Amino acid sequence: MKPPTTSFVTTGRSRKGEPWVWLTAAGLTFGVAMALGLFLLILVKGCASFWPQRIELLEISQGSTTEKIAGYVTQKNQRRDASGVLHEEIQLFRGNKDLNGEAFKFMDRASIKSTTRPESLLLVQRLEYGPAIINPVSLKTSAGEVQVGAANFEASLTTILEQAQAARKKLLAIERGQIGVISRELTALTRAEKAGTQSSEALTARRTALQASYDKLQVEVMEIRKRLSESSLSGVTADGKAVTYPAATLLDVFPSNRAGFFERIGEMIHRMANFLSEDPREANTEGGVFPAIFGTVTMTLFMSLFVTPFGVIAAIYLREYAKQGFFVRMVRICVNNLAGVPSIVFGVFGLAFFVYFVGGGVDRWFFADQLPTPTYGTPGILWAALTLSLLTLPVVIVATEEAISAVPRGVREAALACGASKWQTIQRVVLPASVPGILTGIILAMARGAGEVAPLMLVGVVKLAPTLPIDDIAPFIHPERKFMHLGFHIYDLGFQSPDAEAAKPIVYATALLLIVVVVALNLTAILIRNRIKKRFAVSSF
Repeated sequence: MKPPTTSFVTTGRSRKGEPWVWLTAAGLTFGVAMALGLFLLILVKGCASFWPQRIELLEISQGSTTEKIAGYVTQKNQRRDASGVLHEEIQLFRGNKDLNGEAFKFMDRASIKSTTRPESLLLVQRLEYGPAIINPVSLKTSAGEVQVGAANFEASLTTILEQAQAARKKLLAIERGQIGVISRELTALTRAEKAGTQSSEALTARRTALQASYDKLQVEVMEIRKRLSESSLSGVTADGKAVTYPAATLLDVFPSNRAGFFERIGEMIHRMANFLSEDPREANTEGGVFPAIFGTVTMTLFMSLFVTPFGVIAAIYLREYAKQGFFVRMVRICVNNLAGVPSIVFGVFGLAFFVYFVGGGVDRWFFADQLPTPTYGTPGILWAALTLSLLTLPVVIVATEEAISAVPRGVREAALACGASKWQTIQRVVLPASVPGILTGIILAMARGAGEVAPLMLVGVVKLAPTLPIDDIAPFIHPERKFMHLGFHIYDLGFQSPDAEAAKPIVYATALLLIVVVVALNLTAILIRNRIKKRFAVSSF
C-alpha cells in the first residue's frame, strides 16, 4: 500500500504547516472584514446625518383625543409589553425643543391614525434650541409684513437670511476683532502700570482713548442688533402653537417636502460645508466642528515637528556612534517598552513635567506680572504636542534605525574612500538615503498621535475653545492656548452630551471626519515619501 503524500509534488516540501497558513489567512480576512464593516457603518451613518429627510405630519390618538406632531423618523424598534404583546415603536425628531422640552419622541406605531407630508412645512435652523418645524404664516421686515401666500414671500425670506448672516459676521468681527484688540491693550496697560514702565498720565490718556473707541463700537453693535430685531419669521407648529423667530436667530430654512432630489443633494452639500466651517453650538450637538479640525491638524503637525528631530538624532547616535554592547541593548529595550506604556501615563507625566514644572517656570521667569493667573503653567496645545511627541518617539526611533541600517555598506565605504568624514557621510549619504524610512516612522507616529484622546484630556484639550491656537492676531501663533480635538469631541458627545439622541448623528459624522483627516495627513506624508524615494534608489525603504 502506497503511503499518504506528506509533501508537495512540485517542491517536495512538507505540508505540515499548511493548515496554519490557511488559519492565518482566515484570521487576516476576518480582521479586514471587521475593519471594512466598521468603516462602512461610520460612512453610511455619517453621510445619512446630513441627508434632508421628508417631514411627516402624524395624527396620533391619545385616548379619546388626537394630537398632531410633525417630524421625521430617526429609528425604529420593537418591544414587548407585560402581557407579551409585540409593539413596534418609532423615534420621531419633532424639533421645537424650546416648546416641548425634548426634540425626540417615542411613540407606538399602532397609535398613529394618519400620516401626511404637507408641502407647507419648513425645517428652520436656529442659533438656539436646535431646529424647529413650523408652518410659516408671515414675515416681518423693515418694509412691512409679507404673508405666506404673497409672490415675494420666498425672496423676502432669502433676503432676511442673507442679511442676518452678514450681520452676524460683522458682529463677530467687531466683538472678536476690534473689541478684542482693545481688551488686550487694556491688559497690557494694566501690566505696564504694575511694572511702573509708563507714567500715570500717559496710561490715563490711553485708557480714555480706548474707552471712547470701545463705546463707539458698542453703539455700532447695538445698531446692528436693532436692525436685526426689525425682521422676524412667524409661524404655527403642528399642534397649533404660534411662534415668532427673530432674524438674529435664523440660520437657514429648508422646505423638505417641496424639494426635489437634486435640491436635497444641494442641501446635503450645504450642510456638510457648514459642518466643516462653523463653530459648535448647543453643547456641541449643533453647528460645525471647524475648531476641532483646526486643533487636530495643528496639534499633529506640532507633534511631528517636535518628534522628528529628537527621534532621528537618537537613532543616529544609537546606530552610528554608540558602542554596541550591553548598555545600548538596554536602551533599545527601554525604547521598545515605551511603545507599550498606556497613553494616560504619558498624559500624567506631561501634566506634571511640562505644565506644572516647565510651564510654571516660564511663568515665573517671563510672566511674573500676570501671576497668579498662569500663562504657560496651564494646559495648552504646546504641552499637548510635546506629550504626544514622547508617546510616539519610540516609533520614529525604531523606524529611523531600520532605515539607517538598510543603507548598503558599500555606499558608506565609497563616501569614506572619497575623503568624507564620518559626519559628512551620515549627513550627505546615509540620511538622504534613509529619508523614506524616516518618513515611514513619522507617518506611523502621526496616525497614532492624531487619534489619541486620553493624554490630551490632561494637557490641553477642552470641550469648547472660542479662540484658535493660530490666528491673525500678533504674535499669530499662541502655543499657550487650549484647543479642541476631533477625538475628544466624539468622546464628549457620546458620553457627556445632555441630549444623547441629538448627539448621535454628530458622533458618526465626526468619527468619519476624523478618519478622513488622519488618512489625508498620512497620504500627504506618503506622497512626499514616494517622491523622495525615487531620488535615492539605494534605500530599501
